[in-house]
Amino acid sequence: MKVTRKTEQDRGARLPLIGMIDVFFLLLVYFLTSATITPAEEELAASLSAERTDASAANLEPQVVVVGDRRTGPAFTVSGTSIPTQADLTALLSGLPKEPGVFVRADDAAQVADVAAALQACNDAGFERITYVAPE
Repeated sequence: MKVTRKTEQDRGARLPLIGMIDVFFLLLVYFLTSATITPAEEELAASLSAERTDASAANLEPQVVVVGDRRTGPAFTVSGTSIPTQADLTALLSGLPKEPGVFVRADDAAQVADVAAALQACNDAGFERITYVAPE
């Protein structure tokens, strides 16, 4: 009886199965721990919960202060009311609600000093949201 020894070619390619199993389990653990567990979309509430605020404050629109040319007319206009000085503008703006903010819009012919005075009047009146709108 002849005993022959099998060579590597006879056995075929051998895969390192233990290493592949380790990599598989490491990837499995990684994806399980990094995935966020969220409820399915059909389990989510249909309505959005919103923070309750005062309804009258939420419906207010911001005031618009128009800065015009002092040489041809009033320097400031708020809701159609002409205001000649910065002190009068500050007094008028002090009585308005502060939550919606204020827009300061300058005409083409407005002087820089008048625009700066309007911005300062809004700040002095207690507005925190002041937006400057440049002329187009």
